[in-house]
Amino acid sequence: MNTQNQIKPKVIVTGSEGLIGKSLCASLENTYDVIRIDIKLGYDLKNQQVVIDIMKQHSDSVGLVNLFSINPQPINESENLMSISLSSVKDYLDVNVLALFSVCREFARFSENKASIVNFSSIYGVSSPKHFIYNANFTKHIGYTISKSAVLGMSKYLATYLAPKIRVNTIIPGGIRNNQDEFFLNEYSKMSPMKRLMDVDEIVSSVSYLLSKDSSYTTGSEIHVDGGWTAW
Repeated sequence: MNTQNQIKPKVIVTGSEGLIGKSLCASLENTYDVIRIDIKLGYDLKNQQVVIDIMKQHSDSVGLVNLFSINPQPINESENLMSISLSSVKDYLDVNVLALFSVCREFARFSENKASIVNFSSIYGVSSPKHFIYNANFTKHIGYTISKSAVLGMSKYLATYLAPKIRVNTIIPGGIRNNQDEFFLNEYSKMSPMKRLMDVDEIVSSVSYLLSKDSSYTTGSEIHVDGGWTAW
């Protein structure tokens, strides 16, 4: 049989041009027809019509991996928890929660297949950032923790509501090596049972599992890929 002529099943990856997205897409392309969606490619997922158009066009997709997110930014040195603006917190909620819900809902609305949704939370959605592992005057924004905690609850709700047609699971990744300074690398490693950050390709197999038929009875689950960070 000429496998080259077989049609690959389609998977949508949002946030495809980020650190994890690029590595993940490169790996998934061996098995799937990967639809790359990213703000860098002109897709604004806060625009509901854009989301609807994507999901209508790719209604035959068997999977949706959501990597898009406002990533944790430091609070300005002149600010602290008591002075940051509510609008800055809302920015995280608008993207990491509301836009994510919109993407999941429209995918489910138009899906023609039994399918799998894989959302990404964070160790900072499970526990507070350990502020002392960062350089002085660097504090992670609370909006990231609030929004990534919400991803966990949202995914469980969707998993129970959309079953059995669509499975919804969440990956909770730890820190990924990405040219961090030596101070952070040392302090993070002290707090990790694995004594290091994750390499980006170490998260790919977890996503592949949740997209595949091997996970056909897995929904509403949370998979920690954090080197034991949240097990302390």
